[in-house]
Amino acid sequence: MNAPAPIALFVYNRPDHTLETLTHLKKNDLAAESELFIFSDGPRGPKDEAGVNEVRIIARQVTGFKTVKVIERENNMGLARSIISGVTELVDTYGRVIVFEDDLVSSPYTLQYFNDALEHYKDVEKVMHISSYIFPLGDVDLPETFFFRAAFSWGWATWARAWKNFEPDIDKLIARFDDEKIKQFSIEGTMNFWKQMQDFKAGKNNSWAIRWYASVFLNGGLTLNPSRSLVHNIGHDGSGTHSNIENMYGTQVAQSPVTYFPDVLEEDKKAYEAIKYFLSNRKGSVLQRISRRVNQLKVKYFSRK
Repeated sequence: MNAPAPIALFVYNRPDHTLETLTHLKKNDLAAESELFIFSDGPRGPKDEAGVNEVRIIARQVTGFKTVKVIERENNMGLARSIISGVTELVDTYGRVIVFEDDLVSSPYTLQYFNDALEHYKDVEKVMHISSYIFPLGDVDLPETFFFRAAFSWGWATWARAWKNFEPDIDKLIARFDDEKIKQFSIEGTMNFWKQMQDFKAGKNNSWAIRWYASVFLNGGLTLNPSRSLVHNIGHDGSGTHSNIENMYGTQVAQSPVTYFPDVLEEDKKAYEAIKYFLSNRKGSVLQRISRRVNQLKVKYFSRK
C-alpha cells in the first residue's frame, strides 16, 4: 500500500469532544504513519473564544501521528466553507483525503478501512465516497461492506477525481432534479434530504454535506459503507452548532478489521431495504417523539440558566 492518506480533522470550540476524538484516532493502527491536518475555525464571537482557544491548546500538543499540522483560522469561516476549503486543499495536494469532525469516536481499524478502500477503488470512477458510519440496522445479514447511494458525512473519505464533481451552487443542483429523482434521492421519502436542499436554498442551513451527496447522486456515483459502523457520533448532546439532542443514531463501534470490498458496482438491494426500514421507523411512535421533543426542550432550557 502507498503512504496512508492525509487526515483532515475539523474542530471548533468543544475541547472535550475534540480530545476524545483525537484519543481514539491516535489508537488507530495507521495513526503513526498518517499525516494529520487539524483545521481550527476562528470564533464567531466573544462567547466562543474560550472554547476555541482550549481546542487549539489541545491541537498544538497532539502526538502519535507521522506529522501534525494545525491550521488556525483567524476569522470564522463556518463549517461548510472550512470543510470545502480544507478538503479541496488536501485532495489537490495528495489526491485523496480522510475527513473527521470533532465528535467522532473511531474503531482502531477505521484508518485501515479507509486506506484499503481508497486503494481498492482508486481508479473506479463510479465509486465516489467512502463512509465509516452506518445506522444501527439490527441483525440484517449484510456483507462487510456494500454500495449505497447516499453519502454519509460522519467520517468519510474521497479522491480528487470524485471531489472535482462537487457542485456548491444549490440552484444548479436543484435544476437537475425531477420528481422521480427527488423520490430516489430521499430514499422514497424516508429521509429529509430534499428538504435539506430546499432549506439550504432558503438560507435555513449551510450544509456542505447535502450538496456533496447531491453531487454524488446526480453523477450516478456510489458510496461504500460498512455493515458495522466504524465510528460513533458523540456530538448529539446539544453541544454542536449543527446537532440536536438525539440517541436514535447511536451505534456500537466495530472492533475488528474490514477485509471484504465488493467489486460488483451496484447498490446492494438488501442494504437499501434495511436502511429504508430504519429511516422509516427511527423516530418511534407519536408518544416517543413527543417525549423526546420535551426532553430536548428541557435540556436546552436548563443549559441557558
